[in-house]
Amino acid sequence: MSEAAPAIAIIIDRYLRHLAIERGLAANTLAAYRRDLDGYASFLAESGVETPEGVEPAHVAAYARRLGSRPEGALVASSMARMLSSVRGFHRFLLGEGLVQTDVASDTKPPKLGSRLPKAITIEQMGQVLAATDGDEPQQLRDKALLELLYATGARISEAVALNVDDVIDGDVVRLFGKGGKQRIVPVGSFARAAIDTYLVRARPGFSLRGTSTPALFLGARGQRVSRQNAWLIIRAAAERAELGFEISPHTFRHSFATHLLQGGADVRVVQELLGHSSVATTQIYTQVTADTLRDMYTTAHPRAR
Repeated sequence: MSEAAPAIAIIIDRYLRHLAIERGLAANTLAAYRRDLDGYASFLAESGVETPEGVEPAHVAAYARRLGSRPEGALVASSMARMLSSVRGFHRFLLGEGLVQTDVASDTKPPKLGSRLPKAITIEQMGQVLAATDGDEPQQLRDKALLELLYATGARISEAVALNVDDVIDGDVVRLFGKGGKQRIVPVGSFARAAIDTYLVRARPGFSLRGTSTPALFLGARGQRVSRQNAWLIIRAAAERAELGFEISPHTFRHSFATHLLQGGADVRVVQELLGHSSVATTQIYTQVTADTLRDMYTTAHPRAR
């Protein structure tokens, strides 16, 4: 082993900088990669491996076995798959940078994941949730605008709370900034547009006076930008008032947006663009949801279905 060989910890830093610059990954995603790879580096150090060329396929395989049989409990398949994906990506980087001669992780496969269908609520249930924000108080007007926007655009909650007033363009469309800073323009329906206009005129000015000047669209009681955590609480409270009988999350709005569009006849490629998915394969999972709904309706309604 060459004394000049860079330590694994140093290469991990280089790899994360590469991900940040070349792929534009978000801070939260980079933090997850950091946790995964720091754990991997610790395992290698325990095995006496401190440089990239010292890693062998047996080490990667042993790490995979470790993840599946930890003393504190085996990881669920999704977490194990993510951590192994981080390791495989790191080794591909080592090979691409010429730091090693072979990709020792190429034969280590992550566990297969079962198909997880997005959870959407019905159009009627969504109507109940949105109606639960009715009212003339400034907070109610803000909550109504936020929830109507989420359902009208399919925005991620991080995208919604990051909006500035100028991102609502002429009231008809909104400019969203997705993962990796990718920008997309999404139409805003009449209900959301009316709710946002009312909030901007009757509620936001009052919130703005309570804090320092900020371009944020959605403001809290102290005039600060509404956080993701606050948005979660707003949605949870609306679901409780709507008496749904179960909890919903910000992603419920995104899933319902996609599912309801497809049920209404929208093309999957259009929905892909609206959601900001880089691959149509990600969007196509929603077609499974609508197919299941059609199958259930057929089984219930057709006289010779059963």
